[in-house]
Amino acid sequence: MHASTSPHPASPPPCSQGKASSKESCCSDWSAFIHPSKEGGRMHPGLWLLTSTLAALLGMALLEEGVCRAPDGKDGFPGAPGLDGRPGQKGDMGEPGRSAQRTGIQGLKGDAGEPGPPGIPGNRGYHGLSGPPGLAGQPGPKGQKGKAGNVLEQPRPAFSASRRSPPSRGSTVVFDNIITNQESSYSPQTGEFTCSIPGIYYFSYQVISSGDLCLSITKNREKVVSFCDSNSRQMLQVNSGSSVLSLEQGDRVSLSTDPARGSTIYSGSEADSVFSGFMLYPLMG
Repeated sequence: MHASTSPHPASPPPCSQGKASSKESCCSDWSAFIHPSKEGGRMHPGLWLLTSTLAALLGMALLEEGVCRAPDGKDGFPGAPGLDGRPGQKGDMGEPGRSAQRTGIQGLKGDAGEPGPPGIPGNRGYHGLSGPPGLAGQPGPKGQKGKAGNVLEQPRPAFSASRRSPPSRGSTVVFDNIITNQESSYSPQTGEFTCSIPGIYYFSYQVISSGDLCLSITKNREKVVSFCDSNSRQMLQVNSGSSVLSLEQGDRVSLSTDPARGSTIYSGSEADSVFSGFMLYPLMG
């Protein structure tokens, strides 16, 4: 037989009625109220459930107000393992591993791979040596006959000049009086003929002297031909000479004396000294 229990619940501890003087005494009262002694006998199940609920509510209220905290209960049994979590983010790349000595046996050589793309062209190399000349090709066909040329349309330099009052030019004999001067190739100031068209030219002179006289036809100040006359009687006589010269453009032709061998040229109105020249035909390039 169990001892009968009171149908009414036990009164709450004095601290719930505001009679507790300290936090420690209040918590000890609640502990006694929640865990009654065995001396009073076994508590009715319904009353025990009601008492436990009230105690939990009052304990939470006391914890919120910071009055007291009930003693911790015993640890429960471990729960069942939870479900796997979601996969984590990819981690950072690790440091490269240390090289180790090769201990395995080298395998067989593999098959050749596909050829790679063409590389960038390299720098241009040096020029090589020139090869030997090739064989001569076959002659081309004969061209058409050209039109007949007109000799009158071609320039034909020609001049002739005599002496009147010539300037002194050293050994060069100046013929200052122009008789004819085609293409303006002769200069009465310098006594020189300047070639403007390459070709074959003819030059001649007739000079009156009253004594010994030596004359030379010069090309670019170099003697080409020379002629000398001795006149011991001091009479007027003619010294003449001529030559055919091949001239290039820019060549200069003149008549010069040799003072060491005689340079007496007559200057008077009785007779004239003349220097002439003209192109026989041009030289084709």
